[in-house]
Amino acid sequence: MIANVLSIAGTDPTGGAGIQADLKTFSALGAYGMTVVTAVVAQNTQGVRAFEALSPSFITAQIDAVFDDVRVDAVKIGMVANAGIAEAIAAALQRHEARHVVLDPVMIAKSGDRLLSEDAVAAVRERLVPLAEIVTPNLPEAAALLDAAEPADLAGAIEMARTLKMLGPASVFLKGGHAEGPESIDVYFDGETMETFRAARIATKNTHGTGCTLSAAIAALLPSMPRLEAVGRAKTYLTGALAAADDLDVGSGHGPLHHFFDMWER
Repeated sequence: MIANVLSIAGTDPTGGAGIQADLKTFSALGAYGMTVVTAVVAQNTQGVRAFEALSPSFITAQIDAVFDDVRVDAVKIGMVANAGIAEAIAAALQRHEARHVVLDPVMIAKSGDRLLSEDAVAAVRERLVPLAEIVTPNLPEAAALLDAAEPADLAGAIEMARTLKMLGPASVFLKGGHAEGPESIDVYFDGETMETFRAARIATKNTHGTGCTLSAAIAALLPSMPRLEAVGRAKTYLTGALAAADDLDVGSGHGPLHHFFDMWER
């Protein structure tokens, strides 16, 4: 059965992040993609110019429209923008008993522009994180969720993953891309299994939408395989999309990944 996967996130007109990246990822991994828009974002590969958040009531209406008609096998949550939207998403997903929820706690764009209001961090931490089967923060996002300093080494990242697990998600996938070193080391922890995923850093500036793509890939795969296997396959997919990113010529800043790297002729 082909999985139906819902992305609840903001937009990206240049197609590299947000719901556009999520739909590409779902398609590349054989899932049927659906979207609920939380915010309309004016951005390109150089940065975010502005965004307009939709009302919590209209976001709820979108979620209800999908769940009232379609079997939803997994949900990926990205940009929520503010506390009201976080609250609306949490209430709707609980009401519909959503399965396989993947939370990417988007706070800052690749360009450094903030996408989550300061007062919304607590709402994400208290309302959305406990609903997640897996939460996928990078190191700065994890530090913000815990109101703590970023870890200085792998041991610190492992301890941070343990602390994040105490917030209530079924599992944590802490992304190590912001750390120093020749490898990017991610940490997975589900309360019993602690696993690290290592990948050599790829020399490219085209990294826009990396976090969106990884979380979307996990959501696309979760309905058909065990969680740890889905994480590993998602990481492999992301590495391939990053390695082929320079085949694209999109924008003059941080360009997008090549989501269809193994489908299009190079």
